[in-house]
Formats: sequence, structure tokens, C-alpha cells
Amino acid sequence: MYQKKFHLIELELNSILEITQVINNNAPEDSLYKMYKFTLQGNLQVEKLALYVFEDDDNKWQCKVDFGTNLDFSNIDLEAEALSDIRDISPVDHVDFSTESFNEFDVIIPVFHKDKVLAYVFLDSNESDSELNDVDTRFVQTLSNIIIVAIENKKLVRKQIRQETFKKELDIAKQVQSMLFPKSLPKTKSLQIEATYFPHHIVGGDYYDYIPVSDEEFVLCIADVSGKGVPAALLMSNFQASLRTLTRQTTDLNEIISELNSLIWQNAQGDHFITFFIGLYNTTTRQFNYINAGHNPAFLLYNNEAHQLHSGTTILGIFDPLPFINQKSVDNIDEFLLFSYTDGITETSNPEGEEYGIERLMEFITKNRDMDVTKLHNQLIREIQMFKQENQYSDDITMLSCRYTQEEDDEG
Repeated sequence: MYQKKFHLIELELNSILEITQVINNNAPEDSLYKMYKFTLQGNLQVEKLALYVFEDDDNKWQCKVDFGTNLDFSNIDLEAEALSDIRDISPVDHVDFSTESFNEFDVIIPVFHKDKVLAYVFLDSNESDSELNDVDTRFVQTLSNIIIVAIENKKLVRKQIRQETFKKELDIAKQVQSMLFPKSLPKTKSLQIEATYFPHHIVGGDYYDYIPVSDEEFVLCIADVSGKGVPAALLMSNFQASLRTLTRQTTDLNEIISELNSLIWQNAQGDHFITFFIGLYNTTTRQFNYINAGHNPAFLLYNNEAHQLHSGTTILGIFDPLPFINQKSVDNIDEFLLFSYTDGITETSNPEGEEYGIERLMEFITKNRDMDVTKLHNQLIREIQMFKQENQYSDDITMLSCRYTQEEDDEG
């Protein structure tokens, strides 16, 4: 009897030593599970076992090892709720399972790490054909704990690596995005441009720009790219570079929009799209041309009237070529206020679920049309914050305003 016990202890110690060496050699998870199965089935001659492990990525229990059973436990779900009271080695018949599948076993062994259940081992503890007779359930628990904790540590390392990689990607995307926006905007007697940008996350999907085309012409635009992170930031970066190149070559908005759409289509293949508003003003001809590509309507206020600028085309990057392009022109405007924005403003909701909306926004802009553009933006932000109360913003907040008057700027 003592010789059998000594032999059992020797087998168990050797098994732990071998598995520890495999773990120290940074073996992959599959190898650890195979080693676990070989140790229990081959060395200790356990005849029936099923090991269930919780996978965070799938948010479910999965059978990682099973042998000696009449059923394929990899296709049998674990009823974790029925095991919530199991804190130590317990008989299977103490658990009220809705299925009889687990009646093949007589013992449940929970595997804990810092009060968290990582795994459940089901085994038949007294059917061994070896001379060692009954299975040492405490050893199975110890061995399972060593294996599962080692695998859990591997998961944590992978998670940490993913988080570090994601953080690096966010940093890159943030740097790319910061280079998209103009470093300065004009504030002269005749031309005042103001921009406000609050990303909802570290990296947003909004973009705005002011591009002087010549001494007489300038472009204003605002955009919202679908998706977030590095892919969206890189697409928007490419979009901005192409836009600035195109505006040096032509002021034909139809041509610019067509080229930008083809660019997005080729680069994103339908995975990303961009809503876009672009306006071109000529101070000599006093003509304002614009195209709205599926974006929120900008507001153009002139001659004591307020207009929503809807016309243009559909979202960029969905069709190539675009099904239609309808450039609009507003003639003979000496003075105007242009207010453009992204849907983070209009979709901001109050505690009752009511959105701020386009009509409420236009009413605010119309009422405060003569206000300094910087003050206008600040006042609007306060207005939206009062409206949403304790609610959180649901998207990026971007505004771009332009006030133009026929005043002579001071030289120098």
C-alpha cells in the first residue's frame, strides 16, 4: 500500500515538473492542453474527463479537453448558472443540470484564480483500471490550476500586447488627424473663420478645412468619415491631400467631387464612406458655389434670409461614378454667414431622448447671425450643454463658420 502511494506521489511530482518545464518553454496553449490530457490519461490513467474553460473573447464556456466519454462534449454547452454554488470538489449529483450528459462523471472540480472561476473539470474518480485505483482529485485540481493559470497568463499577455498596439495605433491616428486641420484661420475685417472640434473619442472621424485658392477665391469644407481609428484617419488624410491637390488644379466643384469619390471608392472598396460639404466663394464675382455630398445641410445667411444648402450629390465612396452631381450657385452676395457642422450637434439628445435637431440649430444661428463667430460657437456649445443636461455626447462635435463682408482689410 505504501509503495503504491509512493509511486503515485512520484508520478504526480514528475508530472508537475514536466508541465512546469513546458510552461517555462513558453509552449502554445494547444501544447499545454495536449500535455494535460497526456498526463492524466496516459500517466495517471484517468479514464473519463471533460475540461471546460471560460473564453473571454467569445464570452462562453468551451470544452478544451475531453476523453473516455460516450459523448462529444465540445458540442455540449456548460450550464454555468447551475454551478454557481460550487466552490470546491463536489459530486455531480449535487448539481441540478437540465441535461443528463454530465451523469457520465461523478465529480466536479472547480479551478479558481483570485476568486474567479477559470475552469471546471468533470471526471470519474473511481473507474481507473490502474493499480493506483481511485483518482487523486486534489492532484487533478492542482494540475488543472497550474495549466489554466498559465494559459490565463498567456491571454493576459496577449491582451496587453493588443492594448499597447491599439494605443500606438490611436497615437498614430491622432497625430495624422492633427495634421489635417489648418494651423490658422483668417480673422480680418472682411473675412472671419472659426472652427470648433470636440472628438467623441481620442480619434474622431470629422474633418474641416479652409483653402485659399487665389487672391479672389477660397474653399471651405467639412466632412465626416465612417469608422474610427487608424483606417479612418489615414483615409481622411489621403482625402485631404487629394482635395488640396485638386483645388490647385481646378475650381470646378463637379470635377473635384468626382475625383474625390473615385479616390474613396478605390481606397476603401465600400468599407468606408464620407459625407462632405464644399463651398467656393469668389470675392470678385461675388458668387458662392457649393456641393453637398450627403452631409448635413450647411446654413447660408444673406440678405436677411437663411437657407439650408442641401443640393449636390450622394455620399462619397458608395457609387463610382456618382449617379448625379448638382452643383448650386448663389449669385451677387456681398455679405454672408456660412455655418457648417457635423451630425454630432443635431443628434445630441436630452434626457427625454429628444434630439437637438436641425430646426432648433437653424433657429439659434438665425437668431444670433450678427454675433462674432467665435462667440457664436461658444454660445452654441453652452446651448447644447444645457439642452443635453447630464446626457453624454454620442458623436464628434465639429463646427465651421465663415463671415464675409465687403470691407477693406488693413494692409500689412
